[in-house]
Amino acid sequence: QGQLVESGGGLVQAGGSLRLSCEASGLPFSSYAMGWFRQAPGKEREFVAAVSWSGGTTYSIDSMKGRFTISRDNAKNTVYLQMNSLKTEDTAVYHCAARLRGGVEYDHWGQGTQVIVSS
Repeated sequence: QGQLVESGGGLVQAGGSLRLSCEASGLPFSSYAMGWFRQAPGKEREFVAAVSWSGGTTYSIDSMKGRFTISRDNAKNTVYLQMNSLKTEDTAVYHCAARLRGGVEYDHWGQGTQVIVSS
């Protein structure tokens, strides 16, 4: 049974940076595309960024391009989300998720790490 564990969240002032990490265990990490999602209080979960199984292709939504960067290290079974120029509206619980190569759904999810951006 695969497990994803996020870390790196915390309290940061607007304009600051954080790097989130998500370590996978119990699954063939390099066979999975990885994604980051977030959910703010009272809001729907939203997609943040994704990276292909090889790390060669990344995706992110327009509002985060230039501020958030996703990357992965298959040797460490870890995916990262570097977040710069944080805004108060980035406050949310950030979850990582894994989608088997060729699959449609993200079928493994982490518990999440809280990010709070203060003004």
